Amino acid sequence: MEFKKVPHLPLLENKRGMSDERIVELYQTMLTIRYSETLIAQRVSERAVFTPCHLYMGEEASAVGVCSVLKDTDFVFSNHRSHGHFLAKGGNLKEFFAEIYCRETGCSHGRGGSMHLCDPSKGLLGSSSIVAGVLGIGLGPAFRSKIMGEDNVSVIFHGDCVPEEGVWTESLNFAAINKLPVIYVCENNLYAASAPLEDRRIYDNIADVAADYGLHSEVVDGNDLFAVNAAAEDAVNRARAGQGPQFIETRTYRWLGHVGHRDDIDVGLRNADELAYWKTRCPIKNLEEKLIKEGVLSAEQVTVMHQDAQKRVEEAENYALSCLKPDPTVLYDNVYKN
Repeated sequence: MEFKKVPHLPLLENKRGMSDERIVELYQTMLTIRYSETLIAQRVSERAVFTPCHLYMGEEASAVGVCSVLKDTDFVFSNHRSHGHFLAKGGNLKEFFAEIYCRETGCSHGRGGSMHLCDPSKGLLGSSSIVAGVLGIGLGPAFRSKIMGEDNVSVIFHGDCVPEEGVWTESLNFAAINKLPVIYVCENNLYAASAPLEDRRIYDNIADVAADYGLHSEVVDGNDLFAVNAAAEDAVNRARAGQGPQFIETRTYRWLGHVGHRDDIDVGLRNADELAYWKTRCPIKNLEEKLIKEGVLSAEQVTVMHQDAQKRVEEAENYALSCLKPDPTVLYDNVYKN
């Protein structure tokens, strides 16, 4: 069958009346993610960064759109492609780079690297390198929120290959039966590690299957900040109101390969025309063109914001490089209870 494509540029319709100031703030966050990923990709290519990095470039609107409607006390669980989620939820940029360089001042104290990021003060309870590794774990805080009558939700980000894991159906079923305040966000970038979506599924129906488990399910353009924000706002409101688990599929595309700085064209996984098409759908480029056209920002202001984002990222990297690596004598700290 013909798998669903996105045949148009992001519509970027501000139907919820988001203020210009808020839009610019979210645009800045997207820029921070993009420049962070660009710099990390460069350092990986130079073999200056050794922790395996699964980069988020091209998907920025998904993380920022979802996290824009969350509180610090709401929980976010992430996967191996975790950089965008960490930064969108408010994780500290310097601590992020310190973790990328495995320094003691990193958000996981240099013990986790790229795929294991956490910041409990922002509700970031951890990311996992294991495919579907947080699907069960993420239900714990949601279950607590329901039992304790707390007004918090859990958001579980995962990729389009996770529904092929058994724990996906178990997690959805458990959440639905118990009407837990959890939002599953499937970032469907059309590829698993080495196989496109159409080679792995008979039907392009991930969201439909989630609905069959009783979840309110929606598919949105993952490169459209406004569409993701609206879907996330509705899902969070329903979950907070006791209406049970929600499912959002964001249709998006990763510009780089499964891991590292290459684009997978060299190994024949995808072609240059496809990548070029999706780059025309860049969530940042199209948003800034809208902001300039509508007079929210001038072209000069956009240039300055790019420069500021690049400067912040470079300063964060310099901070990380100035920090010490963990002392080997503390290797077993936090592993065993005293």
